[in-house]
Amino acid sequence: MLPSMRLLRANVDYAALNAQLAPLALADFLRWSTITFGERLVQVTSFGPTGVVILDHLVKINPDVAVTTIDTGFLFPETYALWETVERRYDIRLTVIRPELTPQEQERFVGPMLWELEPDVCCHERKVKPMAAAVAGQHAWITGLRRDQSGARSQTPLVAWDARYELFKLSPLANWSKDEVWSYIRAHDLPYNVLHDRGYSSIGCTHCTRLPASAEDERSGRWQGRMKTECGLHLPARPFASCQG
Repeated sequence: MLPSMRLLRANVDYAALNAQLAPLALADFLRWSTITFGERLVQVTSFGPTGVVILDHLVKINPDVAVTTIDTGFLFPETYALWETVERRYDIRLTVIRPELTPQEQERFVGPMLWELEPDVCCHERKVKPMAAAVAGQHAWITGLRRDQSGARSQTPLVAWDARYELFKLSPLANWSKDEVWSYIRAHDLPYNVLHDRGYSSIGCTHCTRLPASAEDERSGRWQGRMKTECGLHLPARPFASCQG
């Protein structure tokens, strides 16, 4: 029998749990997630292909599931358009979390082009810190990570403990491939960001998203020219000075 929430928090054998969950189909994994975490489960999505595939399954299992997005203030117009399409298609209203500073305030208090001068700090202020509000009061959050997205994500487990935000982190599509995701999208006519049709493989903020440098690395278009492939949400916590000084 799969473990309940009371058994998960402390002294859990994550290797055994992941092995137990690995054979489950996506719908069954999400069903287990909703039973285990109940109303304390949230999907946090930036409307990537994996996020939409998960949402398509999740709303069929629990139409009232909490779905949250972080609006950094620097998203592409095409991303905002997809956001509206997703809400209409699934008849849901997403919870929106925004950074403490607007883009204009960030420029005023910190200076222009923080994304260029201090990209880690910019990501911390516009993604990592707002994420705390996105998952506040929750027991688990659902992410769209896949192992084949990049080398940094190649060991992504289905279930892990997120020490930064102190809740469980679920990656139900960890073992799906890019082709499997897009096959599902096409087979079920799911909405997706039209920037993918223009060659973009991973889409974030406008300042830090380019066409991929390598067809083998989906995230090679993010923060090009830097030793950086993650915004920080999926990295171990480390101290940062506030961009407000």
